[in-house]
Amino acid sequence: MIRKDMFLALFIIVAWGFNFIVMRWGLDELTPMMLGGLRFLVIGLIGCFFFSRPNTPILWCIGYALSLNFGQFAFLFSAMSFGMPAGLASLVLQSQAIFTLLFAVLLLKEAVRPYQVLAIGIAIGGLAVIGFDNEDTTMTALGFGLTLAAGSSWALGNIFTKIISRKGYDANLNLIVWSSWVPPVPFFLCAYFIDGGDVMWSNIVNLNLKTLATLAYLSLFATLAGYGLWSYLLSRYPAATVAPLTLGVPVVGLTSAEIFLSETVSAMQWIGILVVLVGLMLNTFGGRWLKKIHQRPV
Repeated sequence: MIRKDMFLALFIIVAWGFNFIVMRWGLDELTPMMLGGLRFLVIGLIGCFFFSRPNTPILWCIGYALSLNFGQFAFLFSAMSFGMPAGLASLVLQSQAIFTLLFAVLLLKEAVRPYQVLAIGIAIGGLAVIGFDNEDTTMTALGFGLTLAAGSSWALGNIFTKIISRKGYDANLNLIVWSSWVPPVPFFLCAYFIDGGDVMWSNIVNLNLKTLATLAYLSLFATLAGYGLWSYLLSRYPAATVAPLTLGVPVVGLTSAEIFLSETVSAMQWIGILVVLVGLMLNTFGGRWLKKIHQRPV
């Protein structure tokens, strides 16, 4: 990877890792459903002027949007409102890799390799350590569970992406932008029934510079710029080179949360974090490592 692209990769890692801190700030001003609805409304309003409509059928767009966009962030924003620290959320959300593999086996009948089974077991063990240790931390069981639900929704969105791509339809930034018109509908409906019309209106009329900056970051930097650059890197380098970069996201998230939000993580949870990262690394690099071992002369 050339130096310029290495800087772009670093920008993505930092933008996506710091994204969780911005989410926490956004939730200080807006309810979870209003933050989600306004975020995707901004993406749709701005992005439609710069990206063409995808050739993906509307039903596939809806399925993709409801899982990857609405489901993931409805659960994640709710989790952070119910006691899930931003830093730990950035790590636990990576459980999507485990769920994606499981869904691919169950729904797409894809084969799973022994090292992937081992990787899943290791990562689940690490998540269990994080989930069952609440010492000296503000994390709640509800927040942890909702974050896992967000990871499973992200994984389901990945399955939709795989199917859409296999059928020859657009599964790129065009789809991300235009599918953003779908989630505001369920987000705002949930906001109405959960928060009430008065709270919704109060959130809108009391928008301030901090809230607008939050929405701008989540929509323009984390989504449009982040995924746009991610697609650029994937178009220039093998997926095996680009995909492992996401392992840096929870590192940035945990570090940023400690600096900007004064979040603390217990010693046992740090052990769990390291175990999860080992599992994710084995899932990402396991095939490459086995290939190198088999290629060694005896």
